[in-house]
Amino acid sequence: MDFEEAHSLWIGRHAAERSGERRGRLLRGHNFAEKLFVQNVWWPLFESLEHLHPEYEIYDWNRKSQFLDFAFVPPNGPQIGIECDGFQSHIKDMDREKFSYALNRDNFLTGMGWRMLHFSFDDIQQRADVCRMLLQLMLTPYLARNPSASDLISREKEVLRLAWRLGRPLRPKDVVNHFDVNFRTAQKLLISLSEKGLIKPVCSKERVRYYEVNSMPNQLW
Repeated sequence: MDFEEAHSLWIGRHAAERSGERRGRLLRGHNFAEKLFVQNVWWPLFESLEHLHPEYEIYDWNRKSQFLDFAFVPPNGPQIGIECDGFQSHIKDMDREKFSYALNRDNFLTGMGWRMLHFSFDDIQQRADVCRMLLQLMLTPYLARNPSASDLISREKEVLRLAWRLGRPLRPKDVVNHFDVNFRTAQKLLISLSEKGLIKPVCSKERVRYYEVNSMPNQLW
């Protein structure tokens, strides 16, 4: 299925499941910038729109209804809000009250367990590779080729984040130093992630020298 067909079916399904203002907001709010994010950033990485919700309704501390451009909410997984911010509408035209509310809203959502990502329209349009890299960094611990990755323990998730932050092959010594664990524990964590298909060992003379993070999988957790 190509992007246009998948996008059309996705929007149609969400519209059919909604009514009233929630449906109206979807039809009014999912415009060029939002579609471009899905086309340039999300779809090239995952080729799936599963668990991604457009114009997702949330409530602030006053129980006032608000809408995120996107929410990624896999079962038993994280709650990640994604906003596509245009300079004209989100920054230049903001007064002090709106600016304060935007910051407080994000702080409130963070306190409620959300993780927020903001991408500028210019980056989505002109530097989509940067957006994809940042999105990978956030979502890597929650995406996997096989179901066993949903059993990742907290420390394994942190090892994955460390691998992405380093931007180079990961050595057992890196895990030892970063987490202050012994070599055996570091090896167990790396072997477990390797068995789950999230990293791959690189050998030299029949000995594992380091591990590389696998390319981003296409199936969502």
